[in-house]
Amino acid sequence: MGFEQAAIKVAKEKEFGELKSGLVRIFAPEKVEQLLKGLESKRIRIRDFDLVLSSGVLERVDDGFGSSGGRKLYDVLPTSDQAQLREFYLSKIEEVDPALRAKFQKLYRYY
Repeated sequence: MGFEQAAIKVAKEKEFGELKSGLVRIFAPEKVEQLLKGLESKRIRIRDFDLVLSSGVLERVDDGFGSSGGRKLYDVLPTSDQAQLREFYLSKIEEVDPALRAKFQKLYRYY
């Protein structure tokens, strides 16, 4: 039997949806390298979601994400929605092309 994530209802669907669609756009193949370069220049590890969100890199990569005030929207979400969004983000970073992950291996290190 494999891992099955529990279904938790999203409380603030509008805000959650805006943030999630912004992350989908940011992790599109044509934008993800720009994200990685931005994080590398600021020396931010990719798995540190709170720091990534606060750094302003996401807003620079995607104008739509910035116009909605990514950090402000995230702060409005209840803890359960924040956790689901963080989980979604972490799943997206694992889907990045292996060649790019190798190129930016320092961002993916755990230590």
